[in-house]
Amino acid sequence: MKKTLLTLSLVFISAVAFSQVSAGIGIKAGANFANTNISGSESITSLHGGAYGLFKLANIGIQPEVLFSKQGSSFTGGGEVNLDYVNIPVMVKFYLPAGLNFQAGPQFGMLLNAEDEDGTDLKDGLKNSDLSAALGAGWDAPFGLQFTARYVIGLSDNNDGISNEDIKNKTFQLSIGYTLFKLGK
Repeated sequence: MKKTLLTLSLVFISAVAFSQVSAGIGIKAGANFANTNISGSESITSLHGGAYGLFKLANIGIQPEVLFSKQGSSFTGGGEVNLDYVNIPVMVKFYLPAGLNFQAGPQFGMLLNAEDEDGTDLKDGLKNSDLSAALGAGWDAPFGLQFTARYVIGLSDNNDGISNEDIKNKTFQLSIGYTLFKLGK
């Protein structure tokens, strides 16, 4: 009798817990306002886009993403550096009522391309990977749209001989996403 009661209790607890689990897959795109920490650098406006997954249990969600991101900076007096990354942020989302959320997490980046305004390849002077921290806020609307504002600050030095200074990325992102497929509540 005790085993039956324990089994039924575990089934009931599992059913309640899993009834609040949801998972979804979507796409997102938006604007980047990117810069580096190099003295004399100014921000450039570019774009990002890609896909995300969202796994949510009650008021906490985990949202891994794969994004193509154009970053870089311009310099006082002329010149611009354009950096293309594939970034993989893994955001933990803390939900408030009505889909509002705060989010934080690490971002891992892989450098695809690095050029100056003349098309000169700069990739050999930069490291191929980038580690950043991301903080943001958003709204997951009830009809599948996501609106996000996020600040991503570089933690790793990307300089591999191109400069005498540490090179760290800084990016402010505004995004809109749409959940294409959703399971659960």
